[in-house]
Amino acid sequence: MRVSPTSKRWIIGGLLATGFLAAGYVYLGRESGPTPIVPVVPELSASAQRGAERFAAVCAICHGVNGAGTDQGPPLIHPFYNPGHHNDQSFLSAMSGVRQHHWTFGDMPPQPQISVSDAKSITRFIREVQEANGITFQPHNM
Repeated sequence: MRVSPTSKRWIIGGLLATGFLAAGYVYLGRESGPTPIVPVVPELSASAQRGAERFAAVCAICHGVNGAGTDQGPPLIHPFYNPGHHNDQSFLSAMSGVRQHHWTFGDMPPQPQISVSDAKSITRFIREVQEANGITFQPHNM
């Protein structure tokens, strides 16, 4: 079977158009963050248990159940937040608000309803869940 030059152009054009559409679908279909996970939650220390309660009441609306993330905020059970990259002080400071820098969820607003004591307990909770999920200190090099 012989294909005419005009038919070849239509076939090539169709394949190119299909390729561009597929590439656009893949590119535009990306989410602003990773696929949410279901973190393993270990038996928690007393401080982390208190932090879990405060986290569920205040933070989970954006950061998800046990820090898994939502379409409103990033997962905190993620290697970006390992203690070598975001130390405990960065979590405590986050209560005053944070500019977006890893994700495209927007800036985190201040959380004045969280006391320093609660922030420390929430941080302890996050760290214990991170550790149970294999997220440990990794040196950060800029």
